[in-house]
Amino acid sequence: MELLDIVDEKGNPTGEVKERALIHREGLLHRTSHVWIARKNRKSGMDLLLQKRSAKKDSHPGCYDISSAGHIPAGCGYLESALRELEEELGVTARPEELEDKGLRRICWDEVFHGELFKDRQVSRVYLLWEEIDITKLRLQKEEVESVMWMDYMECVNAVKSGSIPNCISLEELKMLKSEVPRNA
Repeated sequence: MELLDIVDEKGNPTGEVKERALIHREGLLHRTSHVWIARKNRKSGMDLLLQKRSAKKDSHPGCYDISSAGHIPAGCGYLESALRELEEELGVTARPEELEDKGLRRICWDEVFHGELFKDRQVSRVYLLWEEIDITKLRLQKEEVESVMWMDYMECVNAVKSGSIPNCISLEELKMLKSEVPRNA
């Protein structure tokens, strides 16, 4: 059973702890960490590592998503959770100082997956990790991640806008990754 802290609008734990499935059934506010892995390129300035979510995931199965993301267990912090998720999902070990904090983002949506209503209310801390990774050497957590791929930043923005790839990526979050987003982003 995965226990999560219920949080206020700023992501501060309220002292109340509930089980993850109940949180998503009731639409309670909780925390997540999002880590985008990037490498420099000559086209737009950066490639992003996208993960394709497992078809068995309870939300957005089979969709391209953030490099690594996860719920923050009760009593844990954003950074600690971000580092743990990187290791668990991709086999990537990073030091705390390597994660560039891009800020908080509030997420709110309701959708049906596998015939069940899923209410998501998150306060997410978004991190950026610059790392040249050989994706053939990653250790993917098969229950979570089906595959990974590199995609140019602007190609990713355009794919999200057009829906040309199945995804659950937020344009708002993509814009958080660059201090100066190109005009057509």
